[in-house]
Amino acid sequence: MPVNFSLESKPSKIDGTGSYALEQIPARRKLGTMDGEIITLKEARKRASKVKRIAMVEFGNGYALDASADATGLKYINHGCDPNTYMRVAYNHVEFYALRNIKRGEELTCNYGPTHHDGKLKCQCGAANCKGYL
Repeated sequence: MPVNFSLESKPSKIDGTGSYALEQIPARRKLGTMDGEIITLKEARKRASKVKRIAMVEFGNGYALDASADATGLKYINHGCDPNTYMRVAYNHVEFYALRNIKRGEELTCNYGPTHHDGKLKCQCGAANCKGYL
């Protein structure tokens, strides 16, 4: 699955590894499509229970995308309460788009919405409007 802009994965101030723009990304442009393995929701929850950091997106149809092996770098987009990207989930695909102009060197963030953490994981995004937990 292609990525339309140059990205770099490196340590994040938010959590673990982050994905950073190596070039300016215009607002409303598609960054790319996350790659991974489509698995059952039951298998997704089983895998998620075994690791601290997970790259898993549920589709709402009984399936999920396990992006653990995603080579695009999109799996490293961390949660942010004031995000610069959004995730579009449709037809068993996960795509990311820029919400606004993103500067070169800026970390990419996305508001994950509800997660398997059920509000128990402390958010570390640092945004002024941070909700506190995922």
